Amino acid sequence: MKRETARTWRERGWRRVPRLALAEAEGADEAALTRCVLLELQDTARPGAPARFSAEQICQIIAMACEPPASSERPVTHWTPAELADEAVKRGIVERISGATVSRFLGSG
Repeated sequence: MKRETARTWRERGWRRVPRLALAEAEGADEAALTRCVLLELQDTARPGAPARFSAEQICQIIAMACEPPASSERPVTHWTPAELADEAVKRGIVERISGATVSRFLGSG
């Protein structure tokens, strides 16, 4: 873990101590305290657009890459990212996807 990351989490933790202490002082039961701690430890929202592809879609594309291309009537001996992208759209796994994105999913790009 980087020093900056540890510092960020430590500071976030110290800022939450008063709220957790208050919940404990008010006599919250163990289940309520656990929920309070978990709520306080949740990561903050991150900037940027939401994910375009679900984990299930990514898994389906990776699984498809493990199949022989001939089973999809592809005239190639090995999948290329572009062929996988085209087949993912054809199968209805995704509406659209680029070969570069497929390559990133497979860890080759």
